[in-house]
Amino acid sequence: MSHPAAPSPGGDECLEEDEDELEPGLDEAEAEPEAGSGGKASGGTRGAVLTRRSITLRVLLRDGLLEPARGVLSIYYLGKKFVGDLGADGTITWQETGQVFNSPSAWATHCKRLVNPAKKSGCGWASVRYKGQKLDQYKAAWLRQHQPNAPPAEESLPSEGEEEEMAEEEEEEAPREGRAPIPEPVATKKPEERSKKQQCKSLVEPVGTGKVARGALGDPGQRGSGDGVLCFTDHGAPGKRPENKPRLPVRYCTLGTRDSARNPQTLVEVTPFAAINKFQPFNVAISSNVLLLLDFHSHLTRSEVVGYLGGRWDTNTQLLTVLRAFPCRTRLGDAETAGAVEEEICQSLFLRGLSLVGWYHSHPFSPALPSLHDIDAQMDYQLKLQGSGNGFQPCLALICGPYYHGNPGVESKIAPFWVMPPPEQRPNDYGIPMDVEVAYIQDGFLTNDVLQEMTLLVEFYKGAPDLVKFQELWSQDQTYLDKLKGSLASRTPKDQSFTPILEQIYSLLKLSS
Repeated sequence: MSHPAAPSPGGDECLEEDEDELEPGLDEAEAEPEAGSGGKASGGTRGAVLTRRSITLRVLLRDGLLEPARGVLSIYYLGKKFVGDLGADGTITWQETGQVFNSPSAWATHCKRLVNPAKKSGCGWASVRYKGQKLDQYKAAWLRQHQPNAPPAEESLPSEGEEEEMAEEEEEEAPREGRAPIPEPVATKKPEERSKKQQCKSLVEPVGTGKVARGALGDPGQRGSGDGVLCFTDHGAPGKRPENKPRLPVRYCTLGTRDSARNPQTLVEVTPFAAINKFQPFNVAISSNVLLLLDFHSHLTRSEVVGYLGGRWDTNTQLLTVLRAFPCRTRLGDAETAGAVEEEICQSLFLRGLSLVGWYHSHPFSPALPSLHDIDAQMDYQLKLQGSGNGFQPCLALICGPYYHGNPGVESKIAPFWVMPPPEQRPNDYGIPMDVEVAYIQDGFLTNDVLQEMTLLVEFYKGAPDLVKFQELWSQDQTYLDKLKGSLASRTPKDQSFTPILEQIYSLLKLSS
């Protein structure tokens, strides 16, 4: 759904600086005055006062308002933080990837598009902070010093989504309001240390509202990325949410602005990237063993289940590989058990050298489409999930619909999705659930991990009131157990040596139900 473009706050100045800002390497002799010249060009032939947009980082460095150092530049945008080094030549090096940018606008635009692909400009001088203070404040200080008679320009406002709240550590370093910025050599903290406190604080906060507030995602699979605590809370009694009636989905374009009266469990059709003339910003490959285990988990109960996805993110190829599913063997709402189960998952990720790359949950009798609550939760997880540094890392969501009779055949529908932020000119709209194209990797054999997880799941749900009765009929000629076997068949490796073990697990299911 397209909307007419609207200027962002402070738009004129932001756009002007983004388009016309001089970059290092140009002939700055024509733009930069000699130090102490009061802004007049030497020789008197040009006689021009240096304009606001012609002030570059090199000007501020040369005149002592800024000093080159590591980690002194930062951007906060839609919950993400980016850290950069300021070079003596006025270039910016992004710490996460080592990429070099010639201007604040170039860096800000690049970083913001990673979080929000619809972002068109970066509003760099209003977005990038030097030691916690926005760069356009340093530019204003230069103008006051060198061109005191020039009319003051209004400070650029950040674009939509720009976060005004600084991290607590940087608030202490930031100059007090009204004090002229004075460069001081400050020993900056490592990005990992700065993000750790913020990440750990955010992990214990419930996400959104609605039926389920699922686990806040961290990155326990990598060192230096927080203490690996996962948590999820629930707003209802545990095990009391069996889903028996299918929910009818709506199209995203019919939603409009957020409405508190709308049912958060409303399902929304996903949108292909091609439909909005966008390219998928990352590639995804998923192991067949991942699909087999989460499909098995989803079949066991009439209630929703949830689990996590482990894998690896390659920043060079922009490929997210999902290698392992980690079912949460706990009832939604059982906070005491949840902490222990998720700590176990943290350890499993770490021992296998994997990162947390996403999550899955089930819609037992409904289409495998995200609800409004799922969309909000996924958007939150995308912003919280970070790697060992501060770069972009996607978070993938999978929904499994095992018993929806609208599925073609017995195979469960497992649908991946990702959420694109709403257009900046419509910040109160819902996020856009995007259909993610995935490459599936057929595993050659079932791992012992998968078989053990399947056995533990059978034991966990044994005797539960919402356990599926596998001997009952699912359709006219198939039991629920037949349905389960048929769905897993295409995801089971060709190696037949594991067949007796699977049959043993199926026998346990019969006994438990």
